[in-house]
This record gives sequence, C-alpha cells and structure tokens, in this order.
Amino acid sequence: MIKIKSGFTLIELLVVIAIIAIITSIGVANLITAQKQARDSARREIIANVQSAFEQWFAENSSYPFTTPGSAFESGAVPTDPKNSGIYTINWNVTSDTYCVCATMEMVSGNSANTACTSWSDPSTYYCAKNRQ
Repeated sequence: MIKIKSGFTLIELLVVIAIIAIITSIGVANLITAQKQARDSARREIIANVQSAFEQWFAENSSYPFTTPGSAFESGAVPTDPKNSGIYTINWNVTSDTYCVCATMEMVSGNSANTACTSWSDPSTYYCAKNRQ
C-alpha cells in the first residue's frame, strides 16, 4: 500500500503568492490614485472657500485683506494644503484691490492660464482663483 501525502507543492504555493502579489499591487495603485484625486478635490474646495471669504471681506471693507489674509477667515488662519508638504502648496498674492490664490495640483491640469494667475513657475499645474471685483 502506498501512502499519499497531502499538501501543496512548491509550484502551487508560488503561483498563489504571485497572484496575491499582483492583486495587491493593483489595489495599492488604485488607492494612491484615489488619494491624489481626493486631495485635488479638497484643493479646489479650499480655493473656492478662499475666494468666497475674500469677496465677503471686500464687500464689508472695500478692500481685500492684503496685510493679514487670515483675518478673512473665521479661524484667523489661512487654509493649508491637504498634503501639507513643500511640493504641494497654496500660494497667495493679495493686494488691497486684487488677489490671486493658487494651489498646486497632483493629478489634473490647472486652470491658471484661464485666470491670468501665471506668476508662478509652471502655470499648467496650478488651480487658481482671482478677484471678482
């Protein structure tokens, strides 16, 4: 009588491990892309909120808060980038009668060429808003 040993062969184990590794790498890549898109969406929302706060400030004070831009916000502090790193920032250019605020985008092209906010190095990567007055 022959004894049959149960278990998996080395080849079977390697195939299963390879399949798991491929599925995991695809999932991680999709997760990273989703995180970048979410941060870009947050940046657009921050820019819209800044524009709204500055326009409200202008309506009440007949000028933009050029000396202390944070005073236009309820918290008293200017908003920061969701990633909060040196590469991705929110840039300000505020005077008493005009402003331009831009955020560096990760995934999508910016709109700064359409807003005339092109004073930064690569306008295609910035999403910007300028004064409406």
